[in-house]
Amino acid sequence: MPLNSSYGSSTEENGAIRAFKLNESTFLASLMPKKEIGADRFVEAHPEYDGRGVVIAIFDSGVDPAAAGLQVTSDGKPKILDVLDCTGSGDIDTSTLVKADADGCIRGASGASLVLNSSWKNPSGEWHVGYKLVYELFTDTLTSRLKKERKKKWDEKNQEAITEAVKQLDEFDKKHIKVEDVNLKRAREDLQNRVDILRKQADSYDDKGPVIDAVLWNDGELWRVALDTQSLEDDPECGKLANFVPLTNYRIERKFGVFSKLDACTFVVNVYDEGNVLSIVTDSSPHGTHVAGIATAFHPKEPLLNGVAPGAQLISCKIGDSRLGSMETGTGLTRALIAAVEHKCDLINMSYGEPTLLPDYGRFVDLVNEVVNKHRLIFVSSAGNSGPALSTVGAPGGTTSSIIGVGAYVSPAMAAGAHCVVEPPSEGLEYTWSSRGPTVDGDLGVCVSAPGGAVAPVPYMDPSTTHAYEWNAEGIPVSPYSVRKALENTSIPVGGLPEDKLSTGQGLMQVDKAHEYIQKARDVPCVWYQIKVNQAGKSTPTSRGIYLREASACKQSTEWTVQVEPTFHEDASNLEHLVPFEECIEIHSSEKAVVRAPEYLLLTHNGRSFNIVVDPTNLSDGLHYYELYGVDCKAPWRGPLFRIPVTITKPMAVKNHPPLISFSGMPFLPGQIQRKYIEVPLGASWVEATMRTSQFDTARRFFVDTVQICPLRRPMKWESVVTFSSPAAKSFTFPVEGGQTMELAIAQFWSSGIGSNETTVVDFEIVFHGININKEEVVLDGSEAPVRIDAEAPLSSEKLAPAAILNKIRVPYRPVEAKLGALPTNRDKLPSGKQTLALTLTYKFKLEDGAEIKPQIPLLNNRVYDTKFESQFYMISDTNKRVYAMGDVYPSLSKLPKGEYNLQLYLRHDNVQYLEKMKQLVLLIEKNLEEKEVIRLSFYSQPDGSMMGNGSYKSSVLVPGIKESFYVGPPSKDKLPKSSPQGSVLLGAISYGKLSFVGQGEGKNPQKNPVSFQISYIVPPNKVDEEKGKGSSSICSKSVSERIEEEIRDAKIKVFASLKLGTDEECAEWRKLSASLKSEYPKYTPLLVKILEGLLSQSNVEDKICHNEEVIDAANEIVDSIDRDELAKYLSHKSDPEDEEAEKIKKKMETTRDQLAEALYQKGLALAEIESLKHGEKASPLDATEGTVEAERTDDQSAPDSGNKLDLFEENFKELKKWVDVKSSKYGTLFVVRERRRGRLGIALKVLNDMIQDGDPPKRKLYELKLSLLDEIGWSHLASYERQWMHVRFPARLPLF
Repeated sequence: MPLNSSYGSSTEENGAIRAFKLNESTFLASLMPKKEIGADRFVEAHPEYDGRGVVIAIFDSGVDPAAAGLQVTSDGKPKILDVLDCTGSGDIDTSTLVKADADGCIRGASGASLVLNSSWKNPSGEWHVGYKLVYELFTDTLTSRLKKERKKKWDEKNQEAITEAVKQLDEFDKKHIKVEDVNLKRAREDLQNRVDILRKQADSYDDKGPVIDAVLWNDGELWRVALDTQSLEDDPECGKLANFVPLTNYRIERKFGVFSKLDACTFVVNVYDEGNVLSIVTDSSPHGTHVAGIATAFHPKEPLLNGVAPGAQLISCKIGDSRLGSMETGTGLTRALIAAVEHKCDLINMSYGEPTLLPDYGRFVDLVNEVVNKHRLIFVSSAGNSGPALSTVGAPGGTTSSIIGVGAYVSPAMAAGAHCVVEPPSEGLEYTWSSRGPTVDGDLGVCVSAPGGAVAPVPYMDPSTTHAYEWNAEGIPVSPYSVRKALENTSIPVGGLPEDKLSTGQGLMQVDKAHEYIQKARDVPCVWYQIKVNQAGKSTPTSRGIYLREASACKQSTEWTVQVEPTFHEDASNLEHLVPFEECIEIHSSEKAVVRAPEYLLLTHNGRSFNIVVDPTNLSDGLHYYELYGVDCKAPWRGPLFRIPVTITKPMAVKNHPPLISFSGMPFLPGQIQRKYIEVPLGASWVEATMRTSQFDTARRFFVDTVQICPLRRPMKWESVVTFSSPAAKSFTFPVEGGQTMELAIAQFWSSGIGSNETTVVDFEIVFHGININKEEVVLDGSEAPVRIDAEAPLSSEKLAPAAILNKIRVPYRPVEAKLGALPTNRDKLPSGKQTLALTLTYKFKLEDGAEIKPQIPLLNNRVYDTKFESQFYMISDTNKRVYAMGDVYPSLSKLPKGEYNLQLYLRHDNVQYLEKMKQLVLLIEKNLEEKEVIRLSFYSQPDGSMMGNGSYKSSVLVPGIKESFYVGPPSKDKLPKSSPQGSVLLGAISYGKLSFVGQGEGKNPQKNPVSFQISYIVPPNKVDEEKGKGSSSICSKSVSERIEEEIRDAKIKVFASLKLGTDEECAEWRKLSASLKSEYPKYTPLLVKILEGLLSQSNVEDKICHNEEVIDAANEIVDSIDRDELAKYLSHKSDPEDEEAEKIKKKMETTRDQLAEALYQKGLALAEIESLKHGEKASPLDATEGTVEAERTDDQSAPDSGNKLDLFEENFKELKKWVDVKSSKYGTLFVVRERRRGRLGIALKVLNDMIQDGDPPKRKLYELKLSLLDEIGWSHLASYERQWMHVRFPARLPLF
């Protein structure tokens, strides 16, 4: 996620300004801090060394090319060289080709008619078209603003319509005081429905946003892009396609557009894949523009607001996906690296990051290493925003060896200027929230610190923009290795304690000093010293430092093997660089009593190992930090060439019984942190803690964090931010891992209490609790057997009160389709030259009812940087291609209505073998059960309790040393959710303990207890239907020859029904066969039904009147073949459900009734369409498969002209009404047509809305019919609203990944 911040830096001697006061110039300077890092001194001494000739890649949420200060460099060059959306969130499928008509118009992908500009040159005459819902390109903030403004205008129009509808209803009531006539009642119902529909629409309004059409063409030299944005404008003359000034790829002409005055949103375009893909690039948040401003902004009229390198140029690589709320994706990260190499960038700045399972590991890390080592890019990234506890640095900035990780620092000037505090701190310090090292494998984590924020082109903060790119001006060869060494070895220490390095790295970077170092070291080989540390006698794990955290490691001396391997850039010459390399290294220990090492080391290009001994036995409890570092004997001015961090957190043991530990009288000032390290007792599983504050006046804000580290898990972190408005006590509960060291970090927020001279006193008490059980995860295997659980309380007496629920169901799916192919564009061609491959897996699932679901891929989920795969993007769509949800690394719950769905999963890698292995990847669909479906499991004291219904187990008190056992029973089969197929798994939580302060009746939900474990139940096969498989008791009375004749007849009809009617020849063959079958089997209803179905399936019918007459004739034949009197007589009686023969007859009669109703329904539609066509009115949105058009009317008509056709329609409708509910979703269309014929559009709309509500999935024809009714009634604002929704409900194709 993007890492935002607040501000950071220093002045002489770490920014100590004890009586700091602002004036105008120092205030402006504090908004863009440069003095703290010596950048102002450096540029003053070297005016032209302000980043000129340097290109920076900003990996972020996008950079706005229209932002102030980002137009030109200090030497007049274009500031932004390229703007890219690496995520694909702005991609549009423009593979559809169209040609202009004689009037110079084309049909856009949205369906709109677009007028081309006659001056546009297009030698091919082919135009690529696509469209986009514009809200998909906007930030949430902008979308929210536009929705409010658009809703206000829509409400005004809707209120006008309501006023007019109410007026018509009032006039009717005044004219007809007593309404008894049926037609008048229906007329009033129609008027009332109009009022109700308008009011209801106001309540259900949900703006999905305007649609913009995109048109692409090649003018013979370049791809050109134009947009039609009329839907965004109030003025119909604005936003027309022909008036758009065409754009091309930003890097070619560096031009951008703005959608409309209303949104003022800047965008650029890029064309890929020979015009088949258009990328519209917008910012996913203001964060990236702010970062670019800190780095490179140039303000000629206000130089104090310049960025650190106003002469530098940049490219914007958007890695924050707009579809995911600006979350980064593997696709975006990889494409960004490709772009940085392609543009020959000198430096990458990235302000995103996540916690990680393994440090210095993963696909992105591998690619970064290649970019840094082979292409010599300097990669700078924030260390993270998860402080103040240790080991909170995130990936990639704080955990990757080839990246310079930067901590966030705040100086007194920044505090006074940017943060406007009443009284700035007396000296600079690290922000409270800035992440701290070490990494779990012992690396320092934070390399250096820099100002943690600024006031730049947009009001946003960022901690990670360092300034290592001013040296190319002198022609000095710059390497990521030498830059990092220069930054680290010239930084000013922040804080006076050795362990402060875990927060600030080597200190506050100094640009001028680093430049001097680079100059002096210009002839020194570009080498990075890679450190690998193993405990003596063990080959794994390999670490980058020494981190003694657990109590057992602090009780004895340990020996470690250190391997130092000089790493050269890939283009280094063996003869000139590697073979001659030899350095005599003097090894220093910051504390020889604890860390002992040999004094000297002769290092060659092959590397060298040596052993060290770490003795923590005499150390006091708490945090200790030491360094072992190597210095060049011949050039000690180079400073440490390599460092081996040694971090020791010696925990205090809990000796009290019950296990309680307290820290009294801890004093706090703003920014102060107290760290306590505790050996969590074995058997402890949760903590109940109390924090008391005293001796202060104004409000105080505290960060309270705990961290434990376990192998192959992300650091277990619990955090709370608490504010005390007055002295008080607050209680906390949180889970812990027994036997592992826990850090308790309490920090007063850096700006909290500034201006008050009072010290806050804190007392903190921790009580450990625990119940040990023999199964952390309980699995009920689907049988009737319960599971025995053994429980004991190893620490003190505990209340044993088990509780368990099953509240989720997880169903596994295999893909139904797998497509593997190479991606066609250069944006997916890796720096190594390999083309990225993509595997798209399609899964199908069905929901019987609406539900909240979460798709899960256990192999891939929850890992962004610490995974070897590049992408795991998914989208969920219905059968109409409407997209309901998208996601990536962190799947979220999505609310879906009932229906059938496709889930497409998009995986990327350059290794085809890896993707081949994933073609049958299992997807789990996890669904939350409704409250009424949630199963609360029972506990028993006897193994047969669940079957016998006795021996219930409720609770007891566990005494240390005494084990107690009980059983958890499986759910009863009648309580299983109806949508739980065999092999699915019901999931939930089980807990055993109870908080000491929980009241009676509380704690019954295990998920609300401090510690709960997963419990699962494997759904067994369904019970066998006892009636299934029983033979029929009836005896067939037909002869063998009769049965053979029937089989032959049914086979002929089956073949006939399978015939296609696409071409004229196929239609002729079909007609010939239908006539033959009718003569052979006259009045056989199933055959006549297939004939009608065949007629209805015909497309591209030229003579519609003739075709509809054929439909009427076919329907009449079906009606005539059925004895309606006998059918009515039978349906009026109830059959005996126990009588098998009667049930068969009933089923047959119901089928016959449905065939009759369908024939009458299709006949009615055909009659209406003939009537409409003969009146010369426009065709209905219902196509030939339903066979009707709009039945228009004049204002003075209540129905069309009377005559034979009218009689036939009404007679047919009355007949249909006898057999079915004509308002049902199946037959309601005919009812709507009838009401429309009679001018009762309100009733027609009401019935149509009900049909749509019941439809599953939504049917396009019904919505098109609704649109025509809205147009006819004159509600243009509703028609416009529904047309926008059509692009959401019925997109032409799925969006691109």
